[in-house]
Amino acid sequence: MQFNSWIFPAFFIVVYAGYLALGARRFRAQNAWLLAASWLFYGYWDWRFLGILALSTGIDFVVARKIQASDDDARRRRLLLVSLFTNLGMLGFFKYCNFFIDSTARLIRELGFEPHLPTLAIVLPVGISFYTFQTLSYTIDVHRRRMPATNDLLAFSLFVSFFPQLVAGPIERAQQLLPQIEAPRRVTAAGVEAGLWLIVWGYFKKTVIADQAALVANPIFAGWESARGLEPLLGVLGFTVHIYCDFSGYSDIARGLAKLMGFEFTLNFRLPYLATGPADFWRRWHVSLSTWLRDYLYVPLGGNRGGRWSLYRNLFLTMALGGLWHGAAWPYVLWGSYHGLLLVGERMWRDFHGGARGEDYTTLGEWTRIVLFWPLMLIGMAIVRCESVPQFLTLWGAQSFELTPRAARGFGDLLFYTWPLVVMQLAQHFTRDLLVVLRLPVVLRGLLVGALVLAMFVFGVREPVEFFYFQF
Repeated sequence: MQFNSWIFPAFFIVVYAGYLALGARRFRAQNAWLLAASWLFYGYWDWRFLGILALSTGIDFVVARKIQASDDDARRRRLLLVSLFTNLGMLGFFKYCNFFIDSTARLIRELGFEPHLPTLAIVLPVGISFYTFQTLSYTIDVHRRRMPATNDLLAFSLFVSFFPQLVAGPIERAQQLLPQIEAPRRVTAAGVEAGLWLIVWGYFKKTVIADQAALVANPIFAGWESARGLEPLLGVLGFTVHIYCDFSGYSDIARGLAKLMGFEFTLNFRLPYLATGPADFWRRWHVSLSTWLRDYLYVPLGGNRGGRWSLYRNLFLTMALGGLWHGAAWPYVLWGSYHGLLLVGERMWRDFHGGARGEDYTTLGEWTRIVLFWPLMLIGMAIVRCESVPQFLTLWGAQSFELTPRAARGFGDLLFYTWPLVVMQLAQHFTRDLLVVLRLPVVLRGLLVGALVLAMFVFGVREPVEFFYFQF
């Protein structure tokens, strides 16, 4: 079931009505109701996926309790390995098995042999990358003694399965979300107001901006061999708008739904297209993943303990593996490696040229760094969108300053559909307030929400388009 499907609003109205009817005093009954709704939501794609979700939930619940109860460090490590091998094993099988088989087959063909490797019809369970990382962080934190293991199976099951963020994040930490599940929630007027705004803005970003930008970009990448002039740049810009509004739109809707029920989710995007450099970009883009990679991959690899070259290696490996997390395809690995090189290059510049002391932190200096980082970011977007290296090189070679008729129409469409996003993000940037709309007078807020809803009916793509990150 997708947020932008026609059935989801009816589903949520029923779930929300039942949730409010149970009341905060019966919060455990609310948890049971939300868990049943979450399983229905997830099983709507394929009921068989529920077995994998239940297995991950059950193993980590039991393992964490056993880790908590043990004082033997060796036993605690063995128990943690059970969680790691189970979760990463399932993730590796469903997500990467065919990838490695196909890659091996291609390598054998390059060597002049004809491979006879099995082809498996493996269906990737929706959201497995997200809930696997979420439940893994719980067992690792219990092992590190950063939090106690919960004895409440119902609460833990809801933590893993909570439908607003189950299939595309944000990747919540147990330290942040479990206490909210294990205690009564308060549904406040301010929370409802903020939640409704996030939902409307998220749906607008998805159905109007993201889906329309995809209509501009996708034909260019589909017909990449004939692209010329400014068309490759148009395709990359269209994809850049599409992926951000698609994914951040989902995150906004998820946060809004949570706020309506009294929960608070992690902020997943902080105006990433106004980043001043690679490190700043990853402090703003998919924050729940970048902080997960920092805490559970970069730091265990050694982090910045061990000298400059070890730090550079750890940065690169973290980003390369983070790229592989995004998808079982070489473009994702190349994209992660590219961003790893950018981070290493930025850090080397700081290390060998006096760090941040030489940077200009005036408004002009900030905007200069934003503008200079954009071409580097667009190259990364082109890498991750292209399906092969030849496609990327062909588009790169076809780029020129010729304004073809298709490019002219495409730039016009992109500008028409994205200007509300630009205005909103500039207002959020200069006020340092991502909920700046809620500071407007109530009449202006009502007019703005009404205009966005009307725009969705007039300009929104009619057929529901799957969220981009569902494939991860």
